Amino acid sequence: MQLVNEIAEAYAARYSSPTDHLLQENEQFTLHNHPHANMHSGAVQGKFLEMISRMISPHKILEIGSFTGFSALCLAKGLPPGGWIDTIEIREQDAATARGYFNRSPNKDQIRLHVGDAKEIIPSLEPGWDLVFIDADKVSYIEYYELSLQRIKPGGWILADNVLFHGQVLENPPPGKNPKAIQAFNDYVAADQRVEQVMVTLRDGIMLIRKK
Repeated sequence: MQLVNEIAEAYAARYSSPTDHLLQENEQFTLHNHPHANMHSGAVQGKFLEMISRMISPHKILEIGSFTGFSALCLAKGLPPGGWIDTIEIREQDAATARGYFNRSPNKDQIRLHVGDAKEIIPSLEPGWDLVFIDADKVSYIEYYELSLQRIKPGGWILADNVLFHGQVLENPPPGKNPKAIQAFNDYVAADQRVEQVMVTLRDGIMLIRKK
């Protein structure tokens, strides 16, 4: 199910500031070479992530799911001097691609790439994040959310991607394990009194969550 009209998406892109040359190169490489190119965030969402990061000016960011590095590069643009982003990717090949782009970024010294299972890596990292971006395997979203919420600062932010999951969460019941997992996550956050949240219908849906 296509939720966002293609003409509206193109219009939004036309009236959004463009991403920089490194991000454009990353996007084109991913779209033309990766077997799961549909997982790429895209320019408008990338600019949205950058703007959120610049507004918060986070000292520490956690990203769960680096993919080919696009979103980490966007989020890193909001880091102040001395800040950093921990980004985790389970797939070696995607991590290698991301690392190549990270090394060419003006923020390269602020990006820390970790390769492996996020559930094992997150507890080993220094806590106190200001911003967390969750964009990894959907069946683990609730677990990633809990691991993150316990370690972010009060007033800290979590962004969860794909919360509309191609519109399949609108079906009753949602078909397949991934949309069912996303629906369970959405229900879980909505019932969580520790946070407040808003769902944004950008691309495949982003949940913006603030820890009280």
